[in-house]
Amino acid sequence: MVGVTRRVVYLGRHLMLRSKYLDKVRNGRFTTIRLGIVRPRYREVFIHSGGMVIARARIVDIRYKRVGELTDEDARVDGFMSKDDLIRELRGIYGDVGIDDWVTILTLEVTRFIGVKDDGTEGLAPIDIARLALRYNAYYGDEERVILTTLISEGSVRRAAIKLFNSLDGRFVIRRVLNRVLKRLVRMGVIGNAGFRDLD
Repeated sequence: MVGVTRRVVYLGRHLMLRSKYLDKVRNGRFTTIRLGIVRPRYREVFIHSGGMVIARARIVDIRYKRVGELTDEDARVDGFMSKDDLIRELRGIYGDVGIDDWVTILTLEVTRFIGVKDDGTEGLAPIDIARLALRYNAYYGDEERVILTTLISEGSVRRAAIKLFNSLDGRFVIRRVLNRVLKRLVRMGVIGNAGFRDLD
């Protein structure tokens, strides 16, 4: 059988992880093995699981191997008992996986756990909130969309306020928009009411 030997996948800012693998994320550093040549566009990504954003992580290592070159050690680091268990899981997810197919071993370090806690803190930077709001359409109208996109392009609330309002007083408008879209993200279930840290 001929496998997908040179499948190239471009990874954006969002990495999906099955709920049964969440224990790996709690350790702070974890690996995930994906079929194909994965080319990350960014070093920092949001980890999604169970329909929710649970963490932000930095990609610290990328290795490429053929399936036939995987070892028991690769499997153990990824949370499996053996190479055979890992390959069975890959086939369960992707279907036909041959020994000549390429896989990518991504190693990530969690930089922030995400979830709104009882004290109102959310573990998200303003730009994180803006990116998630745009991805999940958690904004109302063009005005909020422009504020969020400007915040992302300018890189800070301060610079966005100057750009949009020619005054630092615009920071208060931007923060109000961020608070509104954050509440919508929570209502939508994108961000949990209880922080991921509370799951331990």
